[in-house]
Amino acid sequence: MLDQAFEGMPRDEVFAYRRDLEARLWQRIEDARKADGLDLYLPVELMHGISVPASILVSETRLTGEEGLDPPEAVLLMAGSGDGREVLDLDGAPAVRTERTAQADPERGVEFPSRRVDYQMPVPGQSWRWLTVAFSTVGAEDVDGELSLLLVDLFDAVMTTFRWRSPGDSQPSQRDQNTWGAR
Repeated sequence: MLDQAFEGMPRDEVFAYRRDLEARLWQRIEDARKADGLDLYLPVELMHGISVPASILVSETRLTGEEGLDPPEAVLLMAGSGDGREVLDLDGAPAVRTERTAQADPERGVEFPSRRVDYQMPVPGQSWRWLTVAFSTVGAEDVDGELSLLLVDLFDAVMTTFRWRSPGDSQPSQRDQNTWGAR
């Protein structure tokens, strides 16, 4: 992945930058593992000459025991527990979208503030399992800047296409609302 990103660049001129980027990538991967991450998406290629300061982490949360809350009730409880939260529908099921900003924390190696958006949703038929898709974009000095807001809009657009698939499904489709509480 880094070989492609640095292809064609003078090795001696980009060595220090590449080494730093590789160390940061490995740190992000380790952080994702600690957060029970299933998938981590990090753009490393330049887009129109600029790097895209964003990441997406997909992780799973399991509620204690196999008896989870009824998903619509759990979503309403989560949405009522903080600012920046809203209930919405993803693929015919309830979900919570949270948007917030996080300040820089140099002691933890976080140099810049970031804008974060999380989507939390129950796994169909397994109400004790929840999926979180977490997006983060660094805003340098301005997390409300145009680039940050455009990247949030792009992430929201991607999440509107989210679909659950069962192993036997040939095509993703919107689930019947009644299947969400089934075990």
